Formats: sequence, structure tokens, C-alpha cells
Amino acid sequence: MRAEAVLPAGTWDAAAEIDRVLIDFDRRHRRRILLRTEQGREVLLDLPQAVRLRDGDGLVVEGSVVRVCAQPEQLLEIHTHDPGEMMRIAWHLGNRHLLVQLLGGRIRIRADHVIREMVEGLGGRVDAIEAPFDPEPGAYAGGHHHHDQNE
Repeated sequence: MRAEAVLPAGTWDAAAEIDRVLIDFDRRHRRRILLRTEQGREVLLDLPQAVRLRDGDGLVVEGSVVRVCAQPEQLLEIHTHDPGEMMRIAWHLGNRHLLVQLLGGRIRIRADHVIREMVEGLGGRVDAIEAPFDPEPGAYAGGHHHHDQNE
């Protein structure tokens, strides 16, 4: 099967779904990649340019849709009691050029014990979780489609 188009999450009819692919963050920015579906079929993603695939997007395959599912990963979820502390923590994360997922009053990052200690030292509370990772694309990323960042 060949997928030559991507439909953003929420823009396609779920009744058209024939299968799913589970993909971690590192493999979700692609132009061309061979994927294996949950049912064991191969889907060749073959796009004219690289696209950042997001959870819920649909790969158009022969008039049907294969749903993109973000694979859960080991993450740290950061909380604070004070918005000022959260801003300071966010600055330190950005200063280290870390990928971050913003979720209202929480920030998710990839699990890293050194960063965890830094965040806790800055007054943050950190929970180890397993969840899909969908970080901010960055100011210069371009070419991505927008999704609501609140879960």
C-alpha cells in the first residue's frame, strides 16, 4: 500500500479507517518511510516533502485511511505551584534546546535524570509517565499543521 497524502486529525471520517500505525516521535517527521500497520500490512509513506505526522492524522491509502497513532514514550511531566516557577523552568529547558510539549499548566519532556534533578532544584514537581510525545515544532519549523495542544 502507498500513502501519498496526509489528512490532519479531525478532518477525516473515522469510518474510512482500515488500520493503524504506531509511531514514536523520532519517526513522525518524514517524507518517505516504510511503516507496518497493527494488522501487519506494509504502508509506504511517499510524500513530495517531509511532513510532521501527529496523533490522529490519516494516511490516505487507496481511498481509505490508515490512522497515525503516537507511540507512548518514557516522559517527565513537570508541574509547579507558582506560574513564575513554571516560567523559570521553561526558560531553563529552552536554554538547553530541549523538546517540550506544553499542556496548559504542565510541561512534558523526554525522561532524563539530570534534567529531572535540575527541574526539582528549581522548585518543580516531576512525575515519570508513559505517554505519546508531541512537542512544540519550534518557531522556524514550518510545514506543519496545527493541532490543539490541550489534552
